[in-house]
Amino acid sequence: EEAYFFKMSKYADRLIDYINTHPDFIQPESRKNEMMNNFLLPGLQDLCVSRTSFKWGIPVDFDPKHVVYVWLDALTNYITGIGYDCDGNSSEKFNKYWPADLHLIGKDIIRFHTIYWPIFLMSLDLPLPKQVFGHPWLLQGDGKMSKSKGNVIYADELVEFFGVDAVRYFVLHEMPFENDGVITWDLMVERLNSDLANTLGNLVNRTISMSNKYFNGIVENKNVTEPVDEDLKNFILQVPKNVSAKMDKLRVADAITEVFSLFKRCNKYIDETMPWALAKDETKQDRLATVLYNLVEGICIGASLLKSFMPRTTERILVQLNANERTLEDMEQFGLYPSGNRVTDKPEILFARLDLKEVLEKVEKLHPKKEEKKEEVKEEKEEAKDVIDIEAKPEITFDDFEKLQFQVGEIIACEEVKKSRKLLCSQVKIGSQVRQIVSGIKAHYSAEEMVGKKVMVVTNLKPAKLAGILSEGMILCAEDADGNLSLMVPEKEMPAGAEIC
Repeated sequence: EEAYFFKMSKYADRLIDYINTHPDFIQPESRKNEMMNNFLLPGLQDLCVSRTSFKWGIPVDFDPKHVVYVWLDALTNYITGIGYDCDGNSSEKFNKYWPADLHLIGKDIIRFHTIYWPIFLMSLDLPLPKQVFGHPWLLQGDGKMSKSKGNVIYADELVEFFGVDAVRYFVLHEMPFENDGVITWDLMVERLNSDLANTLGNLVNRTISMSNKYFNGIVENKNVTEPVDEDLKNFILQVPKNVSAKMDKLRVADAITEVFSLFKRCNKYIDETMPWALAKDETKQDRLATVLYNLVEGICIGASLLKSFMPRTTERILVQLNANERTLEDMEQFGLYPSGNRVTDKPEILFARLDLKEVLEKVEKLHPKKEEKKEEVKEEKEEAKDVIDIEAKPEITFDDFEKLQFQVGEIIACEEVKKSRKLLCSQVKIGSQVRQIVSGIKAHYSAEEMVGKKVMVVTNLKPAKLAGILSEGMILCAEDADGNLSLMVPEKEMPAGAEIC
């Protein structure tokens, strides 16, 4: 069956112009450069928007033998889900909420949201979303996750060990703006102990405990101030502005770091004022009360800021302080905590410190590493499996070899070949050119996972048609005894077009 195609090239120049005139449309900058240099500038290929090789999917209404390409119907859900109607009878909800202020997506699907989706919208004469942000990944710290290695990290297990809010803090804090972050059990324990237990938990616990010890839990502002108080207030009142500025630029990790800078400043304030020393001087009781009031007020502002990141923790802190959550507007002034309020007389530990050794021992029990058997017979079998003898081809001269040209190619687009169980059709960038190459690797690689790979290509092979499609080269693979294929990829980062010699 013939497939149905969407003529992407018709809108390519318009999209390029839009991206150039709206510099914040694709963020971070590296994602924009990737889309422009790898897909748009080399020339967009028409997009196949129907499938006949399987039945699941939405049938094409005028040709039920075809189903709609999943990314066509999935992306349009953004507008149909809020009431878009192509005949002009869209809902109030659609008119209110479209265009979206932001698409926040994983970097692996940035192409679909910044090339396919904008062009679909242009064809409907609809406005584009104001911004698309492709966030990075959180990667396992000691290499690829593997059950045999025992290094798999499961979200539900992290929650069992550390609690939901601690996991939220870690994931947000360790996810940089642009580059991938790293997650390990060691780092989780380190962050929980240093940031959550020490910086935050200890601050809240000490402040409540001192309020109970010195004033029976009553927190009063006696307005006995010193210059250090003004410095604390100015610092605290600046933090909400800093957090908002970071969030406006989607720098979530930086925003949560700003919140914790407030808690660190409060801890410093304790060291500067030394409440335990003030408590020993009867003439300094009002000064001591003021210090503790300033601490409670600062923590209330910090806890309110923390709600977007760690909502349960915010609730637990404010309940213990007998305080209400602040709005951003409320955070423009210092001193809204009602003087004379009483904090809890039974402070709870927000985050208990963990012992890394004990945590790792528990992890080992959950995911024991498989012992490698070293019997000679086993080794012989493995050795035989790792070595393959193939029938030798006729010997050639160096001159024969020199006739072949091998180069590094970057796959910028890939589609399944219709009516074929084996073939994928890739658009391969080689230097300034883009070659179309058909490969019999569908059983081993999906079209989606091919995109972005650097591969080794025979570039001076005479073009030939496979399944009626012109192929202008050959992508090199290795094959084992079981027929499994593996793409030959450069060991180090190499530019598309680099010669393999």
